Amino acid sequence: MSDRIIRPATAADFPRIHAIRMAVRENILSDPSKVTAEDVAWYRDNAIFLVAESAGEIAGFACANHQTGLIWALFIDPAQEGRGHGRSLLDAALAGLKAAGHAQAWLETGGGTRAERFYVRHGWRDMGRGLDGQIVFTRLL
Repeated sequence: MSDRIIRPATAADFPRIHAIRMAVRENILSDPSKVTAEDVAWYRDNAIFLVAESAGEIAGFACANHQTGLIWALFIDPAQEGRGHGRSLLDAALAGLKAAGHAQAWLETGGGTRAERFYVRHGWRDMGRGLDGQIVFTRLL
């Protein structure tokens, strides 16, 4: 999509980011206390926090921890799925981690999900299950 812009998130983007996070059909945030306002503020102020914008509207967002190499979040508005926003955001987040000196990125996601298939399709390696039952994926940068 030629009109897609990947850019750092701003404070003005957060209502839309929150709406996207609450609208997803997979990886639903069943316990909102697991993602605190402090977590979000830290990622906003200190980490790699990107949005994909298309036709002037935020279509998705990604967060990556430049200290640990973790892809903390990657979510796309369900109405905008399948248009390449996730891939563009992931590529930009991985480039940011590589620029921060990481040789490998990692993330966790639920098994049997579209997210799992997305990461496998894009070269991520299944390292098994974490203590919480999530799949741990890694990818060389």
